[in-house]
Parts: sequence; C-alpha cells; structure tokens
Amino acid sequence: MSIEQHLIDSGIVLPEPAAPVASYVPVVIEGGLAYVSGQIPFNAEGALMLGRMGEHVDTAFGQRAAERCGLMILAQLKAALGSLDRVERVVKLGVFVSSTPDFTEQPKVANGASDLMVKVFGEAGKHARSAVGVPVLPLGVVVEVDAIVAIRG
Repeated sequence: MSIEQHLIDSGIVLPEPAAPVASYVPVVIEGGLAYVSGQIPFNAEGALMLGRMGEHVDTAFGQRAAERCGLMILAQLKAALGSLDRVERVVKLGVFVSSTPDFTEQPKVANGASDLMVKVFGEAGKHARSAVGVPVLPLGVVVEVDAIVAIRG
C-alpha cells in the first residue's frame, strides 16, 4: 500500500505547505537526503498554535502542536518529492519547544511529531531526535520541528 493511501485510510489530512516566512527554502535535497526547514504549528483551522510550555499551555497542547509540525513536514516533503512514497526513512527530527526554565517535558512534547512519523511510515519512521527547550520561537509559536529524511531516487 502506498503512503498516500495509508494517509487516506488513517484519516490523516495534510495541510497546504506553508510558504517560508523569511529567506530560506522549505526543503533542500542533496545526496539522497531531504533536509526540511523548521516547520511551525498551524491548527486545523489554519491559526498558529501559540504559547510557552510551563506558562501558557500544557503538555498535551504541546504534543498536538508538535504533531501539526509533523504534518507540515509531510506536506513539505510531498510538495518537494511529488510523493511520500519516495521517503525511505525518517533519519532525524529536531524539536524546539518554547518553554520556561523549569519546564522539563520537552521529550514528551516532541513525541507528538515522533509518534506521527511512526504512524505514517512504520519502522521507517523511527528516527534519531533532539528535543530542546528554548525561550522563544518565531511568531510566538510553542513548537518548531525540522527533519532529515532519506529518500529514494
């Protein structure tokens, strides 16, 4: 079964790929890898998911935001590759979590994106990962996620 069909069967709807908000491109393909620029979370209605972990929002909200970043990563990959069937393996995710100094659940927040990759790609979705807390993210979003993905042809 194709990844595209798996998405349909799983009820996963990809958002429209977001345009860059500064001087960069969403995806660079080099040496069999796709480097996906940091993606920020938009909810299902298209609004930014804002806040700071440990201050404004809870871990469950952060997980949903990380999952929305993961969906945007998939949307950017589909736009760049033509099909998600070209994904060979998710190699690494970098997850940045806007959080207070005493918030320590960044790995739990990051699971929102990680679990999505495994749901979509199975074993090929298991990846290395960084999950770090930062004081602020672009536009006030709660999470930003970037990716390195091995691709076919």
